[in-house]
Amino acid sequence: MNSTPWLVRSDCPAPRLRLYCFSYAGGSAADFMPWQSALAPDIEVCAIQLPGRGARLDEPTVASMAQLLETLAPVIARDGEQPFAFFGHSLGALVAFEVARYAMHRSLPQPSRLLVSGCAAPQRYHSLEQLHRLSDDGLVDALRRLNGTPAELLEHRELMELILPALRADLTLAETYAYRPGPSLPVPITVLSGTLDLHTQLEPVDAWHEQTCVECRTYAFEGDHFFIKAHFHAVIACIHAELTGALAASSAVKR
Repeated sequence: MNSTPWLVRSDCPAPRLRLYCFSYAGGSAADFMPWQSALAPDIEVCAIQLPGRGARLDEPTVASMAQLLETLAPVIARDGEQPFAFFGHSLGALVAFEVARYAMHRSLPQPSRLLVSGCAAPQRYHSLEQLHRLSDDGLVDALRRLNGTPAELLEHRELMELILPALRADLTLAETYAYRPGPSLPVPITVLSGTLDLHTQLEPVDAWHEQTCVECRTYAFEGDHFFIKAHFHAVIACIHAELTGALAASSAVKR
């Protein structure tokens, strides 16, 4: 297990499985730290921290998916022999998927399960907006409409000036994403979605099953794009159940 600014670890003394968490556009590793106390004590939460936020605030942001994959995937591959799974929400789902794909093509370690949330299947993914091209004021107005950023933060101009560069880089990643056809993953996929999520209503999430040659399970929760916050406990219970299954599968393989 290596020390790296890309990974923010929770306190988990004896993990049997590591959950790498990939955040939505504008999010950070800190969003996932409360998950540790809600999950089983043998599941370690390890959140991805992209440059330009948190302790990496002074680092240049990354707005190229290819550049991100070439840097991040090897970091995860070098992070020890612990069994692991991926969870990603929105942009994080695309990044987690592409990291798994990158690892598959280069014979790097694969996650035991890929959990994707709030995101259309990559082959059906189309960004209807180009928010990354908006002015700062226009982007703040768009954030109010999306309902994912606390109102008090949006009114704090100095803080928003610090946050907007990373958010703009994330939006560039999401809004310029181009799916490339390829072999399906040898990894089971779990799909979580919100019943009122406008991001996934036009492009159904159930097409994720085309991206795995194993199994794909889907779960729907009441709510909009940020149902993972509104229904935190139900979402965590679902993730816990899926990871418990991944743990059982890993144990069976070792026997």
